[in-house]
Amino acid sequence: MKAFLIDISKCNGCYTCQIACKDEHCGNDWTPYAKPQPDTGQFWLKLHEYIRGTVPKVKMHYVPRLCMHCDNAPCMPSCQVGAIYKREDGLVVIDPTKCSGCRSCVDACPYGAIFFNEDLLLAQKCTGCAHLLDQDWKAPRCADVCPTEAIRYVDESELNAYTEKRVLLPEKKTRPRVYYMNIPGKFVAGTVYDPVKKEVIIDAACTLKGSGDKKVTGKTDDFGDFWFKDLEVGKYSLTIEAKGFPAKTIDNISTENDVNLGDIALS
Repeated sequence: MKAFLIDISKCNGCYTCQIACKDEHCGNDWTPYAKPQPDTGQFWLKLHEYIRGTVPKVKMHYVPRLCMHCDNAPCMPSCQVGAIYKREDGLVVIDPTKCSGCRSCVDACPYGAIFFNEDLLLAQKCTGCAHLLDQDWKAPRCADVCPTEAIRYVDESELNAYTEKRVLLPEKKTRPRVYYMNIPGKFVAGTVYDPVKKEVIIDAACTLKGSGDKKVTGKTDDFGDFWFKDLEVGKYSLTIEAKGFPAKTIDNISTENDVNLGDIALS
């Protein structure tokens, strides 16, 4: 069986995958795999942008979202006419010749990956380009065109080599066949400066403590900046120490969202 493996650290937001999906499915009838995707209103693969933090401490990443081709797909039992089936390669497909247009699968999908075509009165979604794979293509269009290989279509046996892979909404227990790597955690950042000399402080020692014994350390760079990245959601305290200055501690830093502490004066 096959699976999608998406490395967020490699995605540069070029939108080639999203465009290729539209190119392959808009205006093309691939029955019995799929009827044409509408020009507007549906993205069987959509690139989601995430802007994090506040100016000037801002980071951005992109997450391609598509049908998760779940092994325990809730859309399948919701379909009363047996239009949704799972292929031997693991792809989940809606047969447009059998779909009754009841919309039950649209409501059942926890990922919002199934759309309803108002003109054709049927449910539609990513097919994993099954029509191409059955013509001996090695990968769906999104993976085939990705210039950085952020999206890969791999044999299930390859997944064991990637211990940090994760799925979206694991609590739904749908057993998705789309795995993600390097989705960034939260960050805490700021700039340390000397208010008397009005200049940044370089090589200040910064220690971020979380619950229990969790602790990460770092130093300010040539711009007086510090960054603590890939943090878990929680409460932290930050201690900053620099030669010639009293230590400064900031408590109750919550990483529910990414945190820009702004300019921090040592005096």
